[in-house]
Amino acid sequence: MSNIVAIVGRPNVGKSTLFNRLTESRDAIVDPTAGVTRDRHYGKAEWCGRTFTLIDTGGFTSGTDDIFEEEINKQVKISVEEADVIIFLLDVMTGITDFDTSIAQLLRQTNKPVLVVANKVDNYDFMAQSSEFYALGLGDVHCISANNGSQTGDMLDALVKALPPVVEHIEDDIPKIALVGRPNVGKSSMVNALLGYERNIVTPISGTTRDSIHTRYNAFGFDFYLVDTAGIRKKAKVKENIEFYSTVRSLRAMEEADVCVVMVDATQGFEKQDVHIFYDAVKANKGVVILINKWDLVEKDTHSTETYKKMILDRIAPFVDVPIIFTSTVTKQRIHKAIETAVEVYHKRNRKIPTSELNEVMQEIIEFNPPPALKGKYVRIKFIMQLPTYAPAIAFFCNLPQYIKDPYKRFLENKLREHFDFTGVPLRLFFRKK
Repeated sequence: MSNIVAIVGRPNVGKSTLFNRLTESRDAIVDPTAGVTRDRHYGKAEWCGRTFTLIDTGGFTSGTDDIFEEEINKQVKISVEEADVIIFLLDVMTGITDFDTSIAQLLRQTNKPVLVVANKVDNYDFMAQSSEFYALGLGDVHCISANNGSQTGDMLDALVKALPPVVEHIEDDIPKIALVGRPNVGKSSMVNALLGYERNIVTPISGTTRDSIHTRYNAFGFDFYLVDTAGIRKKAKVKENIEFYSTVRSLRAMEEADVCVVMVDATQGFEKQDVHIFYDAVKANKGVVILINKWDLVEKDTHSTETYKKMILDRIAPFVDVPIIFTSTVTKQRIHKAIETAVEVYHKRNRKIPTSELNEVMQEIIEFNPPPALKGKYVRIKFIMQLPTYAPAIAFFCNLPQYIKDPYKRFLENKLREHFDFTGVPLRLFFRKK
C-alpha cells in the first residue's frame, strides 16, 4: 500500500509543473493561462526509497468569484479527505491572495500533515519574500522552483518524514483478491455470482461502483477477501471529482491486494487500457489472473479461445506467463475456476524455494549456458538465493554483475518459471557482487 499526496492551491501557482517534476513525466499540461488543468492527474513518485501516489488537483476558471471559490473549496475538501499528506503550493511572486487564505482556513481544520511550499523562488530576493507565508499559520515554509527543480530535494525530505508508515502486509494470512478492470466489465456481477446474492449494486451504467468494497468469502474450502473496485478509466476520460478519487481508491486497493484479477469485456476485446491495468498490477508485484468475462456473448468456433489468448499474450509481452480464463458471470461459467486459479497464484507468490534446491537446479543450467563474455571478461555466478520479501525476488551473486545484460536476465527468469512454476507471479531478479 502506498501513501497519497495531494498538491492543492489556487490556479497558476505551478501545481502541474511540480507534479510533472516529481513524477518525472509530462502527464499534466503546463501553460501560463490560469485554469488549464480542469481534470485531476495521478502518478507515482519516489524519494529515498518511499513510493507514493501524487495527485495534481486542477484549478478552475469561471465567470464569478463565488463559483471559483466554491470549486476550489470542493477540490481541497476532497483532497484532504483522500490524502495522507497535503502540499499547499503558493506563488511567491504574487504573495498571499484571498483564495490562498480561504484554502489555508480549510487546511487548518484538518489533522492531516500540510507542507506549505512557496513556488517560483528562483533567487534570494524571492526567498526573503516567502516569509510572508508564515502568516497562514500552517508551519514552516519550503522554498522551491518547480520549473528548474531548485530545493525540491529538501522539500521531498520533509514530505517523506511526514508520510505515515506503510503497512506492508495485513496481519492475518487471508488472501486478498482484487477484481480490477475498466468500468462495466462485470466486477460487481462477479462478486454477486460468487456469493449467490446481490452484495453489490449492478447496473448497465458504467461507474456504478464508486468505492472499493471488501467481502469475506468462505465457502467450498476457500477463505479470502474479495475486493470489488471502481472501474479504472483512461486518465483523459475521468471528469468528475468522485470518479477521479474512485479511480485512486481502486489503485490503492490494487496495491493492498495479493492477487489482482484483471477483468476484460470479451465483446470489446483486450484494449490499451486493459494492458495499462495489467501492467499496473505487474509493477506492483502482485499475482495476476486475466479473466475474459461475457464469453457467452461472443460468437465462437473451435479456435476462438486460442486465437483470443494469442492476441492477449502478444499485447502483454514480455510477461506472458499468466493464466487466462474465459468466464460468464451471467451463466456462472468457470467463475469458481477463476477463483481457484487466483488462490493458486496467491500460494505461488508466497512460496519460498530452499536455497539448496535453487542452486542445484539453476547452477546446472548456468554451467551449460553461461552469461556471454563481455570485453574479454567472463561472468561467473557463484551463488543464488531467494530474498526474504513478500513478492518473489531472486538474488544472483557473481563477480561482474554489471556485465549481465537483459537477454540473459530474461533467459534466467524463463528457466526459473519453467522449473518452479511461477505462473501469474511477477519475478524480480537482482545481480549482486559476490
